[in-house]
Parts: sequence; C-alpha cells; structure tokens
Amino acid sequence: MPEMTGTAEPPVCPPGGADPKLTHILFIALLAIAFTAGYIVLYATLINAVWFDNDFAGANRWMIPVGVMAFSLLVGLCRKYLHAPTVMEGGFIESMKGGGHKVDYRTFPGALLSSLFSLLSGVSVGPEGSIVILIGDITAFLQKKLRIARESADASFGVNVAALASAFNGIIGNPLFTGVFATEFQVGGKRDALKFLTWNLLAGSIGFLFYLLLGLPSFARSIAFAPIGELHPGYVLYAIILGIIGALLAAFAGISMQGTAKVMERVFNDRIFPPILTAGAITSVIGYFIPNLLFSGESQIHAIIADPVAIGAGMLLAMAVLKILLLALAFRSGYIGGPLFPILFSATMLGLAINLIFPGAPVSICVLCIEASALSLAMGAPLTAILLVAVVGTADTPMLLLLTISAVTAMVLAGGLRRRRAAPG
Repeated sequence: MPEMTGTAEPPVCPPGGADPKLTHILFIALLAIAFTAGYIVLYATLINAVWFDNDFAGANRWMIPVGVMAFSLLVGLCRKYLHAPTVMEGGFIESMKGGGHKVDYRTFPGALLSSLFSLLSGVSVGPEGSIVILIGDITAFLQKKLRIARESADASFGVNVAALASAFNGIIGNPLFTGVFATEFQVGGKRDALKFLTWNLLAGSIGFLFYLLLGLPSFARSIAFAPIGELHPGYVLYAIILGIIGALLAAFAGISMQGTAKVMERVFNDRIFPPILTAGAITSVIGYFIPNLLFSGESQIHAIIADPVAIGAGMLLAMAVLKILLLALAFRSGYIGGPLFPILFSATMLGLAINLIFPGAPVSICVLCIEASALSLAMGAPLTAILLVAVVGTADTPMLLLLTISAVTAMVLAGGLRRRRAAPG
C-alpha cells in the first residue's frame, strides 16, 4: 500500500541497541496486525453507527452537513491542540508515506483521533494513509522501549516496513502485497535489502494469517468481476486505450492536488480551521445532492456496479471527476487518510461509464484496466498496482496480461512526458 509514513525520516536514535532479531519482527508484526484489525473494526463500527445504520441520519438528509461540519471541526481541534499530523505535503505517493510526517509517537493520540474524525466526516479519504501514520508511531515507540534497531537508520526502516507489511497484507488479503511494494519502493537500494525483504515477507505472512484465521473481512475480491476467460486480440487494444485513459485520470489527480495546494496556500496561508471547515462545507453541499461521493467510496461502489444503468454514463463521469477533486481538497485541507479507495472509486466510475457508451468492451476490462493504469501512476509502483487490482478485482490470467499492458502503457506515457519536460529548450 503504499517511502511509507515515517520510513523516509526514521527517528534519530542514540547508539547502544542491537539490530532486531526475527523474534522482534514476529512480536512487532503481531502487534501491528492486532492494532490494525482493532482500528478497522472500530472505524467500521463507528461509521455504521453514525451514518450507514443510523435510521435518523438516513431519513434526514440535513444531517449530512451537520455531521460533516461537526467532525471537520473535531479534525481541526486535533490539529491545533493535539498536534495531529496531516498529509498536506507532496502528492499521492507522499500521502502513503504519511505526507512527510516525521515519526513522533508522542503525537499518536492526536493522529488516532484525527484519523477517525477524518474518516467519519465523509470527506474523500480512505483508511490506509491513517494506518501508515499510526503504525509508524507504534513501531518507533516499540523500537525505543525494546532498544532494537537503534544503531542503523536502515534497520529502523526495515522494522517499520515489516510492521506495515503485517498491517496491510492482512486488510488487503494477500501475503505478498507489501513485499512487492517494499521491493519497488524501499528495499532496492538498501545495503541489507535481502534481510529487510525477509522481515517484510515474514511479517506480511503473519498479518495475512491473522486476518484469515480470525475470519476478518479483507478487501480481497471486494470489487469482483467475472473472469474474461478467453483472450481475444481486440482486448489488447482495449488495454492500451484504457491505459491511456487511466494515465489521464492519474494526471488529472496530480494536477488537482497541485492546484488545490496553491489555492489553499494563497487563500488561507497556514491557518488551521478555515481550510478544514471550507472543505467540510464543500463536501457537505456535494454530498447532500450526491451521497455516493461521501467517504472513501468503498461501501457505495457495490450498489453502483450492480446497476450502473440506473445512474447513467453522464453522472458516472461527473462522479469520477468530483471524487478526485474532493480527494485533493481533503488532503490539502488537513484531513488524515489515504488515496487508494477514492482513486479506485473514480477509476471504477470512469470504467463503468465507458462500458455504457461502448458496450462491446467487457465491463471487467474497462474497470480493472483503468484502475491498474491510474494506480500505477498515482502510487508510482506498477507491480503493486497490478497486484492490488488483481486481488481486489479477482483477475484471472488473461486479465493479468491486460492489466500489465495497461499499467505499462501508463508508465511509458509518464516516462515520455518526463523526458520531454527535462529536454533543454
């Protein structure tokens, strides 16, 4: 999922401790997945009680602006008085690193409350960015108390990534997910790369087994499509075209982040409450008229996939655009969260709209290829994006090929654009 929160700037520690043993990795991995499971259960319980299973809120749409503004105010209070971190700096990749957040476990209470209030406020953020920040703080605390990985910033990094592997492999529902991500992003240039990857795979397996044995719901197969079976030559062309469309969606998301950051800085400077309340007000208005755009989109997406015709191609396209804009607004205003589910939601809406306009293209190809392409650029990690989409969308072998072609198309386009910008004159 997602350099991750705190891994870019590991805490500076005095010498005297020892590099971690496998028993330390096991212990930290168990604590990481236990905390993550508890956090997800708490988040789901709260959001259902306040919003989804609340008959009063469901029957009174005016509760949308009331609830959004109330929780937005609480986010601001956490930032001001509990020094809660944000994901306001950088782009989507940085948000998965904690937005440049320097690990400081003393801010954990503020981060925990702010993350929950952000998710409950209805703004367009997912839970993964919050988990990165919180696990980073917990890992830093454990390293200090256990006096492990104190002499090497690289070793400290390795412990943190292993803890995140346990957390994310459980909730994603795949034992290799964070191993692939760490290899793409973190492990490659490290002196002890093989050792860190071993820790990562061990901790990730623990997290996966924890979720599996307890029967906790993961995100695997959460946006399932029927396998395409046979691979027709025309599908390859679809994958290339959809890869271009997904790349354009990711580019639009990046431009939205940059543009929103400039507007927020110019209008609000470094004030805390005005941008948060403004973002809450905008989200309230849009959510009042289009409730499907509230929250990360992971719950609303199923009903839309079941009957996209009832919504129509025009509204699906509008929702795809608005979701990205709301995501950028939430990030640049001070809420804590992650971008993966909002981007998946937007890519899915775009894929469904294209399928309605061009029904000859299978809906699974339309949706999953755009998801793989958009996430490849947004995360900067094509292998991780392909694996994530394959796990969530239950891709078979022919679909895996199409996802790869779509992701490669996006990365080639991005590489060509970077070279063109870097060229003199």
